[in-house]
Amino acid sequence: MSELDHRKKLATNWFTELRDDICSQFQVIEHNCGSSATFTQKKWERDGGGGGEMSIMRGSIFEKVGVNISTVYGEFSEKFAKEIPGCENGNNEFWASGISLVAHMNSPYVPAAHFNTRMIVTTKQWFGGGGDLTPTFPNDEDTKIFHEHFKDACDKFDKNYYAKFKKNCDEYFHLPHRNESRGVGGIFYDYLNSANWQKDFEFTKEVGVQFSKAFVSIIKKNAMKKWTDQEKSAQLDKRGRYVEFNLLYDRGTKFGLMTNGNTEAILMSLPPTATW
Repeated sequence: MSELDHRKKLATNWFTELRDDICSQFQVIEHNCGSSATFTQKKWERDGGGGGEMSIMRGSIFEKVGVNISTVYGEFSEKFAKEIPGCENGNNEFWASGISLVAHMNSPYVPAAHFNTRMIVTTKQWFGGGGDLTPTFPNDEDTKIFHEHFKDACDKFDKNYYAKFKKNCDEYFHLPHRNESRGVGGIFYDYLNSANWQKDFEFTKEVGVQFSKAFVSIIKKNAMKKWTDQEKSAQLDKRGRYVEFNLLYDRGTKFGLMTNGNTEAILMSLPPTATW
C-alpha cells in the first residue's frame, strides 16, 4: 500500500468512526428523554466511483438530524476542474472523503448546528471543514461554549488557527442578499496543508471531537426548556434563512452536485419545515 493510499484509509476510517460515535450520542439523548428514535441508514453509490451512507433520525429532541459519510473519486468536469487546486494541465482526477452533519432541533431554544470535515486529493491534497451554530434566540453562554471548544481544538495545534478560522467562518456563513450572518459562527478552514499531513489529520480529528462535545453540552443544557407557538414560528423563519444559504452559497452543496453525488444526501441539510 502506498503512503497516499494509507492516508486515504486512515481518513476514511476516522470519518466512519466519528459518525458512529456521534450517532450513538444523539440516540442516547433521545432515549434519555423517553423517545425510541434511532438513526436509519441508507447507502448510495456514485456513478463514476465511490459512494456513501446517509444516517437520518427524527425524534422528540432532534426534529431532523443527518450524519452522512462519503468517499467518492473519479474526474471533475472540465468546467468544475478549473475551480479546484491541483487540476491544472488537464488532470481532472480527484478523491474525496468526509463527514457532514446538520441538526435541526424541535426546540427553538436548541440551536441548529452544522459540522463537516473532509480530505480531498487531486495532484495536491488537503483537509477542510469546520462547524457553525445557528440559534433562533442567540444565547451568550451557548455561543461561548461552542467557540471555546473550537478554540481548544485550534490552540492544540497552532495558536493562530482560531482567530483565522473564526474569521473565515464569519465571512463564509453570511447572507449577502440580506446583509446578515446565518448564525453565531464557529470555525471554517479549507485547503489546509501545513506540509505535515499527520498534524493536519490530527487537527481535523480534534475539530470533530470538540464539535461533538460542545453541541451535546448545549443540547443537554436547553432541551427541556418550554416554548410557545410564537417562538416555534420564529424558529421556522430562521430556518428559511438556513435554506437560502445552503441553496445559494454553500460550497458543499455545489461540490456534491457538480461531482454527481447523491442528491438526497446533498440536500440532507435542508430542514423538515421552514417559512418565509
